[in-house]
Amino acid sequence: MLIHHSKLAELSFEMGPIRPPSEGGSYSLLIRVARNCPWNHCAFCYGRPYNHEKFKKRSVDDVKADIDTVSAICDEIKKLSWDLGYAGDINNAVGAALIRSIPQLNNNHSFVNVFNWLHSGARTVFLQDADSIVIPTPQSVEIIGYLKEKFPTLNRITSYARAKTIFKKNPEELEQLRQAGLSRLHIGLETGDDELLWKIKKGVTAEEHILAGRKVMGAGIELSEYIMPGLGGRTMSKQHAVNTANVLNKINPDFIRSRPFTPLPGTPLLDAYEKNELELLSPHECLEEMKIMVDELDVTGRICFDHFRNPAYRTGTENLIHLLKQDYDGYKLPEEKGVVLDLIEEGLGISEERFLQPEDFIRLGSL
Repeated sequence: MLIHHSKLAELSFEMGPIRPPSEGGSYSLLIRVARNCPWNHCAFCYGRPYNHEKFKKRSVDDVKADIDTVSAICDEIKKLSWDLGYAGDINNAVGAALIRSIPQLNNNHSFVNVFNWLHSGARTVFLQDADSIVIPTPQSVEIIGYLKEKFPTLNRITSYARAKTIFKKNPEELEQLRQAGLSRLHIGLETGDDELLWKIKKGVTAEEHILAGRKVMGAGIELSEYIMPGLGGRTMSKQHAVNTANVLNKINPDFIRSRPFTPLPGTPLLDAYEKNELELLSPHECLEEMKIMVDELDVTGRICFDHFRNPAYRTGTENLIHLLKQDYDGYKLPEEKGVVLDLIEEGLGISEERFLQPEDFIRLGSL
């Protein structure tokens, strides 16, 4: 069969708009089990990534149909690899040949996602969107089981989750999810300070965050907790740092991931900033806050700075250098705590004008 007669360009499945960087970098397959966010009130986000669209759970049958489509795309790519003389191998040469023969594949997000996933070994899946665990546990178990049945090479299945959702789940449900194959959850802690949690309309308390995090860890599911340096502005900086570290210490997650705060278009916190009701931290002030937070940490996981908004400065040649390494595994605590603190101290010795400024990120207007 000639490649240009392939049905590959006609196959597609539904995908949501976002996923954690650590899942994109590993070329995770994206499977959408729920659309958008069930909360949509957080003042720093406000449903912006989902265009403020209404949350909707997808049916198990619809999700399974998408998984079947992924399987069909896999089969077609492997068949064309044989036709091209690569004996079913999925490599860059195969991808280039397919796009040359079927140019529309270059803009086919389903093909791109599946090809990259196959190319990387077809090992990881990320369940979308913002809180896929909110769907009934038996349905999640059925979807995860179907994924593992269709793709036996999988060794990691992950998802975003709201702490409030996990707080409402009983431990037996999380155990069922782990046994089914759910291996990691990503939760947005943002801050461990109750006053700030209320102010940003997170819809959860510090204590609920702690109990939810402990439930996840107790079930044997890996946990990534996301924090937002600078979220409280100048007036709440210290309490934000100290109380966030306190919550993290009580959870002791596998990963702590830093996502420095930027007020973004279409959010209440940008409105507050433009009305001079929120004073953003300068680069050095943000580093001072991070220094307090890291110094207060007493955990045994890893702290990661795998996002472009983490502190970065320009050299004399205008090259941009990130102060802290941006890989997905970060620094092991407590063993490398001193390394992180030394790097922060080094950053405080660099002229503040050389750092990317909060206004630079506001102009980018991107998560």
